Amino acid sequence: MISIDNLSVSFGGWTLFDQISFLINPKDRVGLVGRNGAGKTTILKLIAGLEQPTSGAVTRNADCTIGYLPQQMVVHDTTTLIEETAKAFDVVLTLEAEIERLTAQIATRTDYESESYEKLLHSLNEATDRYHILGGDTRDADIEKTLLGLGFRREEFSKPTSTFSGGWRMRIELAKLLLRRPSIFLLDEPTNHLDIESIQWLEQYLKNYNGAVLLISHDRAFLDNVTTRTIELSLGKIYDYKVPYSQFVTLRAERRAQQMAAYQNQQRLIEKSEEFIEKFRYKPTKSNQVQSRIKQLDKLERIEVEEEDLATMNIKFPPAPRSGQIVAEIKGVGKAFGSHRVFSGAEFTIHKGDKIALVGRNGEGKTTFARILIGQTEPTEGTVRLGANVSIGYYAQNQDDLMDGDFTVYDTLDRVAVGDIRTRLRDILGAFLFRGEDVDKKVKVLSGGERSRLAMARMMLEPHNLLVLDEPTNHMDMRSKDILKEAIRKFDGTVVVVSHDREFLDGIVDKVYEFRDGGVREYLGGIYYFLEKRKIEDIREIERKAETPKQSATATPAQSQGKMSYEQKKEQEKLIRKHRKAVETIEAQTAEVEEQIAQYDRKFATATEYNAEDYKAYEALKQQLDHLMHEWEKAVYELELVEGE
Repeated sequence: MISIDNLSVSFGGWTLFDQISFLINPKDRVGLVGRNGAGKTTILKLIAGLEQPTSGAVTRNADCTIGYLPQQMVVHDTTTLIEETAKAFDVVLTLEAEIERLTAQIATRTDYESESYEKLLHSLNEATDRYHILGGDTRDADIEKTLLGLGFRREEFSKPTSTFSGGWRMRIELAKLLLRRPSIFLLDEPTNHLDIESIQWLEQYLKNYNGAVLLISHDRAFLDNVTTRTIELSLGKIYDYKVPYSQFVTLRAERRAQQMAAYQNQQRLIEKSEEFIEKFRYKPTKSNQVQSRIKQLDKLERIEVEEEDLATMNIKFPPAPRSGQIVAEIKGVGKAFGSHRVFSGAEFTIHKGDKIALVGRNGEGKTTFARILIGQTEPTEGTVRLGANVSIGYYAQNQDDLMDGDFTVYDTLDRVAVGDIRTRLRDILGAFLFRGEDVDKKVKVLSGGERSRLAMARMMLEPHNLLVLDEPTNHMDMRSKDILKEAIRKFDGTVVVVSHDREFLDGIVDKVYEFRDGGVREYLGGIYYFLEKRKIEDIREIERKAETPKQSATATPAQSQGKMSYEQKKEQEKLIRKHRKAVETIEAQTAEVEEQIAQYDRKFATATEYNAEDYKAYEALKQQLDHLMHEWEKAVYELELVEGE
């Protein structure tokens, strides 16, 4: 479908790509990866025809259409949401007019055997086929489904696009792109402005899409769920792996180890050859051998290995000062801006050591609640009471914008640091990868990732026992996210984090608070537990919504209700069987572990000497039992929910 042939791109003597070639086939799902500056975005622009290569070519099939979503784009603000989205069907509307014109012409003709009449029929068939292929019959339904999937509400369809924030306007452009159904999607960080549910919807859309997908993303879960092939850009060359991202990481490590071995062998050969040349350069008896070695080195194709950036953020949050067991009590909290109510009825307690995620659609109140919690804004209803000795560290979503661009990196910390910590500022900056001359850079010249790291370093200048982090991984690459995740996991205080990155939240949080439809709901479990629960709830919600239109059909209300009851009952029985099986499986595993523990108890009761291996196995079994009991409680709770419907 698309062929990249011997593509080279150079800027002022510096080569970005050097004769790279690869094919993109119909239905390919490709993740494009590489270091910052490797040229990933340039590849997308070259394929889209927005830039031209220095040499080589990008060849597309005649019927190949491209849908390109850049990281930043100009969004028009002259229409309503539904009208702007409908522009995706400009071609369909043109075809509609063409079909009407041709139909009208045919209706007035009587020369049924003529060549021109046959041409009219052929043109009408072609236009009609293309109209169907481009979704002309279902365009209204497709627009609604796509907008709802990307997080818009029906009541927002008639709102002017100018009233939406930048992130939501980006979603409008994404909706138009999806509805155009191109042969290939070129997506540059498409999840940047999406919440968790919209990311999951987009994943399913792309997985089931009939065309090809080439995307750039720092969201590991998104890459793994969408792509089946990974192309790495490194040192101006490409390496093509027919596997998703996680498998690519393993294979890349193996390839790199082989490259390093070959590189080291070649370096030894070069070193010995150069020593020989230097030693015998001026000995006439060795001149032929010296010349031979020189020619050998000249012809040698040097192996290059991308220098691995081993510098890592050495983040370790300062130990949390002692606080009371209750960190914060939230009672009936709500927030409204004028007549617009963001959320209400938030009622929960944050305990010492809790790791909490705030999730939900953009605009539902996650950031607003975070600002209420830290005292930056007041609730319009209810109260927030902080516990004894609570010290808050806050990382704002726009933290990097709050820093003065004319300050240097060092000055940014120096102006807020007090006491002995000022003597350690360079060490702290070094832990966040600001070394040497980096500390003298002005904030305004830093990249997004560098600004995020600097903002995080500033927050860590004094110890806190409650961290409130609003989208802390924005602009961070995968490795930096992993290091921050580990630092939060090891932090001995309390953490409240707003994030849409499932992989980042997994393993950190033990509670999830969802901001949805003006309310706040608690889920006692990790992020994937929450997502599974939401799936079940969504099925029920769809069933309830499906009941209303069916009742308005020609059948009597009693007949419609009876039909829906049967369908609901069938779905409910399926869910009950699934959850009962999960409970029974855990109970069987629990019984087995309990019996093994009992065997050790009997053994220890008659033991005459201490056996370290036995006690190690015994403790491991007890930990396993604790985990199983926790899983059993969750499984029983889910079963009760389903049976209670």
